[in-house]
Amino acid sequence: MGDRPPETSPPASPRGWRRWLTWSNVLLAAILAWSAPRLLPHVGALVGVSERAARQPTYAVQTRDGRVLTADSLRGRVVLVNVWATWCAPCRVEMPALQQLADAYAADSVVVLGLSVDRGPAADVDAFLAEREITYPVAIVDDRTVAAFGGVRGYPTSLLLDRDGIVRHSVVGPIGPLTLRPALRRLLADTLRP
Repeated sequence: MGDRPPETSPPASPRGWRRWLTWSNVLLAAILAWSAPRLLPHVGALVGVSERAARQPTYAVQTRDGRVLTADSLRGRVVLVNVWATWCAPCRVEMPALQQLADAYAADSVVVLGLSVDRGPAADVDAFLAEREITYPVAIVDDRTVAAFGGVRGYPTSLLLDRDGIVRHSVVGPIGPLTLRPALRRLLADTLRP
């Protein structure tokens, strides 16, 4: 039994890179590059990584039932703000999940607040909400109100504010209510600061 020389792998050839550079691999890389910035906030909410820059929006909105909700009036409560529109198909998909969250956590000082960016008649928004049996507070807002929350990159956008009114998570897409649930439970577990 003689000593064998150690096996070495052949050096990488330019042909190896060319074999990797297929249309399907390029398409997969493009999809990953496009989706990563959109999915990372969802992952952050799931595992507990808050946004780097703390924003504390100042706002006052009049809900469709006539109440005025402000940053000060909601202080001490966890608030899930959802920016949506009646013409947005993903918004329609997520509304039942938002209603379930509102119902499930109402006794725990959680407020789900819908901010509609619709520009049509308010009666259209009211009919839309009634048809879907949405009972959480909804306001029709302008661009200035949306800007107070830091703006949005797409619809729907959900923002989770802690009891001090600071935005802890911001996610885009109809899976927001699902990915924000763990973050919501963590914020409820936090004690109120003096």
